[in-house]
Amino acid sequence: MKNVLWFLFGIAGGFVVAHLMNKDPRGHEILAEVDARITEFTDRIGDAYREQEAHMSGLVDDVKDAAADAVEAARAAASEAVDTAADTAKKLTD
Repeated sequence: MKNVLWFLFGIAGGFVVAHLMNKDPRGHEILAEVDARITEFTDRIGDAYREQEAHMSGLVDDVKDAAADAVEAARAAASEAVDTAADTAKKLTD
């Protein structure tokens, strides 16, 4: 409980200090620079995330295509096996 109280006190103190810094022109410049750096960082993280998402999406599409090809090949092989078995059964009954 004591640690939570210190944590909340630190957050409140940070807001008070930031408010006081923002009133001073030099402090306002510093906070604007920090904000610009944070915005740049979040933009880079967002771009990297979207790039990875596109890469993963491409891989998933490739796997789906390969699975569809494998299913079609298995379906064709099974159909051919059924036809061969039907032909053999017909020859045996004749």
